[in-house]
Amino acid sequence: MRTSVRVPVGAGLAALLLAAGAVGCSKGDGSESPRMTPAAAVAKAAKNADDIDSIRYRMTGKVPENGRVEAEARTRIKPTFAMSMKMTAPDQGAAGTAEFRLVDKAVYIGGGPEAAKEMDGKSWIKIDLSELGMDEKVNKLIGASQAADKNPATESTFLTWSKDVEKVGTETVEGVKTTHYKGTVALADLEKSIGDEDEVVREERQKSLDRYEKMGADKLVMDMWVDGDDQTKQFRMRADADKGPLDLTFTFFGVNEPVEVAAPPAAEVADLAEMRKGAQQG
Repeated sequence: MRTSVRVPVGAGLAALLLAAGAVGCSKGDGSESPRMTPAAAVAKAAKNADDIDSIRYRMTGKVPENGRVEAEARTRIKPTFAMSMKMTAPDQGAAGTAEFRLVDKAVYIGGGPEAAKEMDGKSWIKIDLSELGMDEKVNKLIGASQAADKNPATESTFLTWSKDVEKVGTETVEGVKTTHYKGTVALADLEKSIGDEDEVVREERQKSLDRYEKMGADKLVMDMWVDGDDQTKQFRMRADADKGPLDLTFTFFGVNEPVEVAAPPAAEVADLAEMRKGAQQG
């Protein structure tokens, strides 16, 4: 049995982290306070992410090196954290399809038939977060994003640091009337914004910045579609990177709906820790 599977793990987990603290949709009518400036409207929508218990969303776009990506995902934040994402990277061929589940302090990565060929018929890899010392960190991150006075340290809040945020107009997204805002965010300005946040939130924000800097990007072009309840219905981020364009759009379909995530059948799962032990003994 091999100890690796060719699935877009990096892109998938990055997308999961990106969306974990993103804001969700609601039933607003697209109305907007005439006294609210574009910057204030964006800040209010970002802040409202704190009240979300669960979200369901779609992600489409391009990421450097992996090319096109498409995903459908569900995330439960309270009372316990869980995620489920089905992701496809069309430009990666058969190895570009994978499913991710985070439940009961473990991450399961499913690669389908391609993965089964490399793992004696097992199509899922299990990564125990407690063995990696990550379970407590995940708990702290979720707690910080829900309890902090300021916005969660996710890319969905970066538009609040734009110096040129503006209202584009009123648009309908998936049948919901929204107000479209747009702005450019320099990574240097985001770097300066890291300061008095919670330690875990600050660490996650720094990791996000480091990821973009490694891509060779120096700024992000961001769009946000906000509904009449001051919630984000859609969010887009773009950047010119050294290894190709970054262009991701998140569209939200549900907020605070029941989300159940189950671990795959045990017979279909290969435990990464056991695989490593076997490799060491070998």
